[in-house]
Amino acid sequence: MHRGGRGFGGGGFGGRHGYNDDGGARRRRMFDSGELRLVLLKLIADEPRHGYDLIRQIEELTGGAYAPSPGVIYPTLTLLDDMGLIEAQQSEGAKKLFAITDAGRAEIETNAALAERLIARLTEIGEERQRTDSASVRRAMGNLKAVLMNRLGDRDLEEATLHEIVALIDEAAQKIERLS
Repeated sequence: MHRGGRGFGGGGFGGRHGYNDDGGARRRRMFDSGELRLVLLKLIADEPRHGYDLIRQIEELTGGAYAPSPGVIYPTLTLLDDMGLIEAQQSEGAKKLFAITDAGRAEIETNAALAERLIARLTEIGEERQRTDSASVRRAMGNLKAVLMNRLGDRDLEEATLHEIVALIDEAAQKIERLS
């Protein structure tokens, strides 16, 4: 066990990203307790890094879907330093370059499987975003939403027209689902 009491464990990842057990949409934190510390430790073990480099690396892994704020990263780095798992080294300017210590290396070895799963999860988020987040699809969805809000807000909308709108949306969804 390292200084600081609790390890990097913590619950699993819960349900599928973005959905609760009932299939409904939900927001979840990107990291459970201790997971961000382990991700940062793993990235620093790969090579010494500045805090901003860590933010950029996580953002790159997730394809831009998530970038931790400096208000989360720097206190976590301070904690890792206090725990003796990393140490700040002098570098150019005011930036601190963080390197892993022997205790940090031992912590990574102990939690190697979890660290790899966390990095894989971030990479999977990035790959999923790449597959689903094209600008043209977002533009088309926004256009559809705007048109629907405009038409559905019309007080004189006849029931027959409403049924036509529903049928068109259902037809489009079916055609998209059948695309190979």
